[in-house]
Amino acid sequence: MPHALNEPILDWYADNARDLPWRRPDASAWAVMVSEFMLQQTPVTRVLPMYEAWLARWPTPTDLADAEPGDAVRAWGRLGYPRRALRLHGAATAIRDQHNGEVPDDHDKLLALPGVGEYTAAAVASFAFRQRHAVLDTNVRRVFARTVDGTEYPPQATTAAERRTAGDAMPLDDETAAEWAVAIMELGALVCTARTPRCADCPVAALCAWRLAGKPPYEGPPRRGQTYAGTDRQCRGKLLAVLRDAEGPVPKTALDAVWEDALQRARALDGLVADGLVEPVADGVYRLPTGAPVNA
Repeated sequence: MPHALNEPILDWYADNARDLPWRRPDASAWAVMVSEFMLQQTPVTRVLPMYEAWLARWPTPTDLADAEPGDAVRAWGRLGYPRRALRLHGAATAIRDQHNGEVPDDHDKLLALPGVGEYTAAAVASFAFRQRHAVLDTNVRRVFARTVDGTEYPPQATTAAERRTAGDAMPLDDETAAEWAVAIMELGALVCTARTPRCADCPVAALCAWRLAGKPPYEGPPRRGQTYAGTDRQCRGKLLAVLRDAEGPVPKTALDAVWEDALQRARALDGLVADGLVEPVADGVYRLPTGAPVNA
C-alpha cells in the first residue's frame, strides 16, 4: 500500500509545490541546514524573512562559527525556541573545525554534529544531497497515520512501525526518493493538515484508510495544546528580549522590570543561564553568551 502513494503525491507536488528559497537548485547545503533548524515548530511565513537575513549575514558555516554565540541568539530575534540558535552555532563550529567549513554529505557525520538529531540529519542528507532517507516530521507522520494506519493523528513519539512504513514507501532511486520526501511533507503542510484536512483536494483521498473508515476521531492520549501567555516560556522570552535589545551587559533591575512574578522570573532566568542563552557577568549583571570566559 505505501508504494501506491508515490505516483499521485509526486504528481501533485509537481503542480503544487511552493517556491521556497531552500528548495531552489542554487540553495547550498548550509542554506538547507539553516532552514531546517528554523522550521522546527515555526511556520514558513515567520521563517522566510529571518532565513534571508541570516544567510545574508552568515552565508557559510564558518561565518557563523566565527561570530559570538550571543550574536546568533540576537539575530534569532522573536523566531521562538532560541536554543535552536545556539545549536545551529554549535553545528557551524563543528563544521568549521571538523569538516573544513563544508556541511558533510554523509548521514552519520551529519548526525554527529551538535544539535543535529535524526530528523535534521535525514532532511539535510535528502534535501541538500539528494540521498535516499526517510524524513519523518510531524506532517509526514500525520499523512502516514491517516492514509496507511487509518488514524487521525500519529503517536506522540515516532515509533519503529512508523519508520518501517516510511521506509516501505520510499522510491528506490535516490533522486526520486529525495523528491518524495519533500512531496509528502508538502502534502501534510498544505492539504492533510492537523485541524482542517482538505480531503477534497487530496491526491490520495481514494486510498486513505482514515477517510474510507469514516474519519474516526482520535482516541489516543490527550494532545497537548501550545499555551504561551503567562508561562515560563513567555517569561523567558521577555527576559531574553531585554538582553537582545541591549548593546552590552544588563543589570538585573532591567530584567525585573519586565515580569512581575519574582519567583517565576528567577526560575526563568536560572533556566536561561543553564541553557547557555544568558551569562552572568557579575553579581546581578547578565549578558548574551560570548563564548569567552566570564571574567576574561
